Amino acid sequence: MKKNVYITASSCVTPLGFDVASNWDALQNNLSGIKKHQNIGQLESFYASIVDSNKLDLAFSKVESNHHFTKLEKMMILALKPLVEENKISKKTAFIFSTTKGNISLLEDKKVSVENAQLAALAKKISAYFGFEVEPIVVSNACVSGILAVSVAKRMIETGLYENAFVVAGDEVSEFVLSGFNSFQAMSAEPCKPYDANRTGVTLGEAVAAVYITANEDELKSNSFRIIGDGAVNDANHISGPSRTGEGLFRSIESAFKEAKLEKNKVKYISAHGTATLYNDEMEAIAFNRLGLQNVPVNSLKGYYGHTLGASGLLETVMAMESAKQNRLIVSKGYSDLGVSQEINVITDNDVIEMDYFLKTASGFGGCNTAVLFEKVS
Repeated sequence: MKKNVYITASSCVTPLGFDVASNWDALQNNLSGIKKHQNIGQLESFYASIVDSNKLDLAFSKVESNHHFTKLEKMMILALKPLVEENKISKKTAFIFSTTKGNISLLEDKKVSVENAQLAALAKKISAYFGFEVEPIVVSNACVSGILAVSVAKRMIETGLYENAFVVAGDEVSEFVLSGFNSFQAMSAEPCKPYDANRTGVTLGEAVAAVYITANEDELKSNSFRIIGDGAVNDANHISGPSRTGEGLFRSIESAFKEAKLEKNKVKYISAHGTATLYNDEMEAIAFNRLGLQNVPVNSLKGYYGHTLGASGLLETVMAMESAKQNRLIVSKGYSDLGVSQEINVITDNDVIEMDYFLKTASGFGGCNTAVLFEKVS
């Protein structure tokens, strides 16, 4: 008999706050972390959502006296610490670490070896800090990494490999990432506008999110969430361009619904990827319509946080869970007029709505797609 798997606790560190409550308040007040920044690499100015280093250092100093950590490491420790303090670590506890670029900024320091900038090195450093007893599992699959890590944790717990798991996902805004997206001519000259007719591209951001996942029903709390279905399909369409028919996303969502044995009309909210690029937003709209989900309220949180890369899927899941707990929708910031060819129900008001089930989706470079269905547990 397959085990039920639950998320019982969550945390996040973002430019809008260093816990879930402060982030929720910011979203309800339509606040964004996106600001104009100057002079990184060859970019004279750009919009991005960046964590204030002074505020981060102040918060970090309250939990750790050793300051020999990178910015991303500090964010990860701050996000994970409250979850580790509340839940036990054992030999049957998985540590799943999600990122796309990790400490890549270390490569700018000639005194630091290449090995120290590798994802595995960062994962082991965070794992050792908290005393995890098993080898960390690194999930790095472009922009689906954060939500795919939840899927990986669910499957490993279902099979009995582990009894519980801590999942952390994070990325920072670096010269490397900025240069890469700029070379694609994908960066917007203004704060991004997902699904809007006047959108001009992506805005980057940085954040860390963390969740605790367990199959032990004795650990359930009010408003925990059961992970009821997932799917991850790569359509191998292009190294950076999504499928024009939304094939990979379509099949991922279809797989999640099949496992969950859930009727589509039960889902009251979709937390979508919504990067504000022409092709991604269009692809999502096509996939949702192919599945008959075009009337379900949908948003993208990129207008608040920017695209936080490997953190985005988990951060947006954390805030989607809070949305379901509060039975209140989050406005899709930046949206005004529909800019995709097929109708979708983009959220424009913080409406109150009874929400027992929601769907989280993500898509990324190389044709990767992931979809996960969640059920609120009373």
